[in-house]
Amino acid sequence: MAFLLSLLTALVVFSAGPGGALGCDLPQDHILLSRENLELLSQMSTISPFFCLKDRKDFRFPRATVDGSQVQKAQAIAVLHEMLQQVSNLLSTENSSVTWNTTLVDQLRSGLHRQLEDLEACLVEEMGEEGSALAMEGPTLALKRYFQGIRLYLKEKKYSDCAWEVVRVEIMRSFSSTRALQERLRNKD
Repeated sequence: MAFLLSLLTALVVFSAGPGGALGCDLPQDHILLSRENLELLSQMSTISPFFCLKDRKDFRFPRATVDGSQVQKAQAIAVLHEMLQQVSNLLSTENSSVTWNTTLVDQLRSGLHRQLEDLEACLVEEMGEEGSALAMEGPTLALKRYFQGIRLYLKEKKYSDCAWEVVRVEIMRSFSSTRALQERLRNKD
């Protein structure tokens, strides 16, 4: 459980860091919203991850996409945006509500949607309308493949409760991997 809490804390640090860290002005409630989303994600656990150890899988998170030494600010925003979008897409699948409380899933999707809107505004501010699309192409392609692997895993496991628990933990792990990116961005400002 301590491991899960540390992953949740890392997600808060990355997605709820100071608005100026990414070079755009995120709304003040963005930090509060990130914390609320983390709490919802934590509450969604219906079974112990230890019960599902046999279902674990290495999804091979594309760490190079979050290597802050090579990523521009707009690309960093695009990476976070893509991750939130992919998580939102996963939660929108018909089978996600089988395992988790649908009210919690709906609240989390709503919070993710609001965060996505904030990040989209930042992308436009950083690169303009046309540039934001270009920034999203390169660094986010590996993330799209990563989340496609997660979707295939869920399908192979027939969307079992344990498969969803493994995915929930993996989502938290993937967000924690982005912490170094934010730290490097913060140091560049």
